[in-house]
Amino acid sequence: MTAGVLGAAAEHLAGLLEAVQRCVYFLDASRARLSWPLTGERLAENPKDVALFEALAAVNERFAKLQDTLGAAMRHAAMLAGEPTDTFLRTLVFFEKVGVLDAVAQWQLCRTTRNLAAHEYDIDYDRIAAHFNALDELLPGLYGTAARFVGYCESSLGIRPQPGAFAPEFAALTGRAGDSSVAQR
Repeated sequence: MTAGVLGAAAEHLAGLLEAVQRCVYFLDASRARLSWPLTGERLAENPKDVALFEALAAVNERFAKLQDTLGAAMRHAAMLAGEPTDTFLRTLVFFEKVGVLDAVAQWQLCRTTRNLAAHEYDIDYDRIAAHFNALDELLPGLYGTAARFVGYCESSLGIRPQPGAFAPEFAALTGRAGDSSVAQR
C-alpha cells in the first residue's frame, strides 16, 4: 500500500513538472506577441487594441499560473523529500538552501508584483506599462527557478516531467542548465 501511495505521489509530481514546462511555454508565447519594453504612450495611443490588451492579460495570467504551479510542485517535491511543508515559507527556505531559488525574497517579489495587477484596476497607462515591464524583468529569474527545480526533481528525486511534450521548448527557453537567462529572440 505504501509503495502505491509513493508511486502515486511521484506520478503527481511528474504531472506538475509537465505543467510547469507547459506554463513556461505558453507564457513565453504570450510574451513574444508584445514589443518590449512597453510604454505608457503606446498603450494610451491604442486603448482599444484588443489584441494588445489580450496579450497583456495573457502575460499577467500566465505569469501567475507559472508561479502558482511551480509553488504547488515545490511543496509536493519537498514533501517527497521528507522536508517540512507545514508553511510555504519553510518550503521556499528549503529550495533556497538547495540552490533552486536564488533567494526567498526574489520569489516574494514575483508574488507581490503579479498580485498588484490582480488587485489594482489602474487606468494610468504609464503605471500599467511599468507593471508589465516589471513582470518581464522578473521572467529570467522565474524561468531559472523552474529549470533548477526540474533539475532538482530529476537528480534528487528521480522524477521527470510526464509525458515530456514541452521538454525541448522548456530547455530552449530556460537554458535548462539552470542559468537565469531567457532565450534570446
